[in-house]
Amino acid sequence: MRLSGRLAAAIEIIDGLETRRRPVSQALKDWGQANRFAGSKDRAVIGNLVYDVMRKRASHAHMMEANTGRALVLSVIVRDWGETSADLNAAFETDNFAPDPITSKEQKLLDADAPMADAPEHVKGNIPEWLVPAFEKSFGKKWIKQAQALSNRPPLDMRINTLKSSAEKALKSLERFTPTRTEISPNGLRIAPGVGAAKTPNVQVDEIYLKGGLEIQDEGSQIVALLANAQPSQQVLDYCAGAGGKTMALAASMQNKGQIFAYDADRNRLKPIYDRLKRNGVRNVQVRAPIDGALDNLVGKMDKVVIDAPCTGTGTWRRHPDSKWRLTPEQLEKRVGEQAEILEQAAKYMQPEGEIIYITCSVLPQENTEQIKAFIAKTGLYTPVDMKARWDEIFPEATQKPKFDKFGATLSPASTGTDGFYISILKLKS
Repeated sequence: MRLSGRLAAAIEIIDGLETRRRPVSQALKDWGQANRFAGSKDRAVIGNLVYDVMRKRASHAHMMEANTGRALVLSVIVRDWGETSADLNAAFETDNFAPDPITSKEQKLLDADAPMADAPEHVKGNIPEWLVPAFEKSFGKKWIKQAQALSNRPPLDMRINTLKSSAEKALKSLERFTPTRTEISPNGLRIAPGVGAAKTPNVQVDEIYLKGGLEIQDEGSQIVALLANAQPSQQVLDYCAGAGGKTMALAASMQNKGQIFAYDADRNRLKPIYDRLKRNGVRNVQVRAPIDGALDNLVGKMDKVVIDAPCTGTGTWRRHPDSKWRLTPEQLEKRVGEQAEILEQAAKYMQPEGEIIYITCSVLPQENTEQIKAFIAKTGLYTPVDMKARWDEIFPEATQKPKFDKFGATLSPASTGTDGFYISILKLKS
């Protein structure tokens, strides 16, 4: 396919999202199955276009004075990808599958100086307007900068599995992709995000990944797992283990010693963990399926209770940008209720000298600081660990810092160069 045909496909997919409410990933999959003539490179470019539109949909719609697939794709291809309208029109003329030529009005809008000067704040930040108060509460006067950083393409981050490999081996195996060491996580590698049509490398076919020496994991996720500070001699409950990303990181921190109990209330989410444990060479994990009494013998015995709580995922908007336009106040309220219930359920497994590690991939105060504040007030039993002191202990040389508050720390693309994460660590009052 030529670029003009790829643009037409992206326009079709985006317009279809308005009529059929579904994730972008599903829309792209459906389009690929219905158009099998498109090769892998075609699908990659189309996917990049669609995701780039979703990342900055509000600002591109403002600049084009329209929210149609055509307006959004034209704005992205010119403003973000560097194509010119003249070159596009020339290409359109020779391709029967191309969009209609760029009109004089579209041309004027594409060439406008300072098109965002009069844009509302939520448009500049590319977030739903109803979330502005939450972002202001989380980040203060710098909230627009923080929101904008969540609208950029993410890097590909990986964690070196120290149970099987080393930084030297991983860098050598992936040298064709020019990875670099991450700024904060000592075991992280990063491949910078591409621009335009650039395709993200598929490291999952590399030998070091297949042999378990590498895991795909955002640096922020690596950091919060390290802040849990799980020790080789300890007993750890990963209460919302899911597919096991943080379970694997905890096992490596514990050097395959001690014991981790991986549990999740949803059996389907746990399914990938079994193969992952084998590939990673992890031997200190017991998976507890969600059956009655599965955790009864762990009550009051855990040194660490890790709660990777279900959340809105606002911290992962770089990777799932369409989700921010589908998020509703009702969904947020539901997640907040689930988190409160999970905190109450999981707390009983902590031994008196232990810690509860509460984690979300969200930047919203309702799911983070306010959730922890409410839990402390309700129980009257817990006190937060000084997160800045814990950070300085684990990452003494880190120059990038999260936003610390009385109850925890918020990581974000603008502050730590990672996805958005929140972590709070609680102990029983002495």
